[in-house]
Order: sequence, then structure tokens, then C-alpha cells
Amino acid sequence: MKRCLCLILSVAMMLGFSGCSQKSEENADVTVVTGEEALSMWNDCESRNALIDYVEAVTDVNGPDYIPVENRIAVFDFDGTLFCETDPNYFDHMLLLYRITEDPDYRDIASDFERQVAQDIITMNETGVAPENMMVNHGQALASAFSGMTLDEFDAYVQAFKEQEMPSYEGLTRGNGWYLPMIQVIDYLEANDFTVYVVSGTDRFIVRGIFENSPLNIPNSRIIGSDQLVLASNQGDTAGLDYQFTIEDELIFGGEFLLKDLNMNKVNLIVREIGVQPVLSFGNSSSDNSMAEYTITNNPYRSMAFMLCCDDLERENGNLDKADKMYGLCETYGWIPVSMRDDWTTIYGETVTYVQYNTDSQN
Repeated sequence: MKRCLCLILSVAMMLGFSGCSQKSEENADVTVVTGEEALSMWNDCESRNALIDYVEAVTDVNGPDYIPVENRIAVFDFDGTLFCETDPNYFDHMLLLYRITEDPDYRDIASDFERQVAQDIITMNETGVAPENMMVNHGQALASAFSGMTLDEFDAYVQAFKEQEMPSYEGLTRGNGWYLPMIQVIDYLEANDFTVYVVSGTDRFIVRGIFENSPLNIPNSRIIGSDQLVLASNQGDTAGLDYQFTIEDELIFGGEFLLKDLNMNKVNLIVREIGVQPVLSFGNSSSDNSMAEYTITNNPYRSMAFMLCCDDLERENGNLDKADKMYGLCETYGWIPVSMRDDWTTIYGETVTYVQYNTDSQN
């Protein structure tokens, strides 16, 4: 049986591929796309070369670092690793801000708590500093603001929000904020039989919605994120242990925030939902530190962790202080830094222009 990796994407011409690569079961461990071809949006740099050397080594069936296909697990953070993190804030923060302050069907009935969280998001947008307990409060406000909505209705809401223009860019909508060089990384890994999981601090249903109709074909079963309660529409206050789903039921959000997928919680969910220690980790912030360390600590296979550094102020909402801090962490822990400024030939493609030069903005 032949497997064809067809990179026919909305960015296909920019990605520099000219067709499909094939390999057979008899030749399953041969690299089907060279690293130089696959990573055409990367300069000849340490991070690119380290990844190419790694992939070639662990897919060489006769080499000492060979990793069986079932153990080729790669985990990626989402915001700031695969996708624009701040314009001027996370996608999920801006979605909630829109829900509370602009949505004509909800803004007049938002609770006082939700309005306060919306104001906290505005403050964060203006100052770059997150108010105390912002992550938990945001998660709870997101859950309550969409309480009672079916999963399909929520997905449609996310799809509509994706069509809004990004305020800091010309030629970019909120749903198209993909880092094109990182799309190439995932395509390259999947061509070499890696299984890719996304492990995000954003609500998993939002991340699933962003991936829908995107350049990446990551199934929902491999998208892990923060969680809110899901109920049957006729369940009411009955505990899940005491209720049976019926044909009259739909799945709805229950208004309760359950878990923020950051720091050690990322490791917790990887262990619970994947059940295999990853061999590759890609992140961009201190909330990804635990995931990176878990990947490379006491791993029976050769493993690596990469961290993006948001040092590009001309093509992206960069933050040099944050980038310098991550460079320091990479040196301390042995992670591979990726310079968005120096290692990539583009970020969003040549048709996108960054128009808001703001060194105080978060990334």
C-alpha cells in the first residue's frame, strides 16, 4: 500500500512543494522528503539543522538512534508556537472579549463577573501585564459566557470569529494566523511517520475550531487543551454518574471551567491522553517548560525540545525581553532556541504585512 503526503494547502506555493511524496510499506523508514526541501522557509541555521539531523538519525532503521514508528510522538504548544499568540492578545481572550462587549445577542446579559474579566483583558491588552488570577478567571468566564450552547453552535461561533481581520496585520484574518515555517515542521515530521499532538493552554474546543479548514490536518483526537464541562442538554443538575444520554439529548457546555492546560498540567494530560512519552517537544514560553523537560528527561529514545523566541519586531508582535528570557532558559536546560527573526525567511507569507510596530505588546 502506498501512502501519499500531498501538501496541497492554501499556502502550497509558498511552501515550495511541487507534488506528492510516496513511500511503501516495504520502505517505511526511508525519509520521503529531505529536510532541506521540507523546511524551505527556514534559513540554514542551527535549529533547522538540528531538527534535520535528528529526524534523519531516528528514522534510520540501521542507526543507533532509530525510534520505532509507534514511539515517534511529537507534542506542540499552540499559541506562539504554531499560531499568532497576541494581536493584541490570545485568540481565546479576544473571542471572549468580543462575546462580552460586542456580541449583540449576549453583551446586554453578560454577568458582572464576565464584564470584569473583559475589563481585565482590555487592561492586559493595553499594558501587556496579566491581572492576578487572569488564567483561571478567563477560563471560568469563557465557560459561563457560552453555557448552554451546543458544541456545533460553539464551533460555528468560532468559525465566524476566525473571519475577523487581524488588527495588527494587513492581509490576515484571525483564523489564518499560522506560522508557515512551523506548518512545514509538522508536514516534515508526519512525512517521517511522527504522530503530532497539540497540547495547548487554550480551550480544546476553540483549538479544534481553529484547526478546522486549516493548512494542518490534525484530528480532534490529537488536540489537547484546557477543559470546560460538557453536559447532555436534558441533564440539568443531575450528576453524570446518575444520568444516561438519550436520543433527545444534544451535547452542551455546562458553564463550569475544569482545567487550565499549562505547566505541569500539560504533562498530566500528555500522560493521561497520549500514554507515551514524547520524543520531540515544541513550545515558546515558560508554561511549556514542564512539557519540554518531561520529553527529554529519562527518555529511552533520543529526544529534543525546541523553543520559539519571539524576537521579530518587524513581521510579528515581538517582545525582546521575553525572547531574551527564553534564550537564557534554552541555554540552561539544553533546549534548542528558534529565532523567529533570524531562522525564518517568512512568518505569515509575503502577502501579509505587519502594520503596528509596538515593542510593548505581548507575544
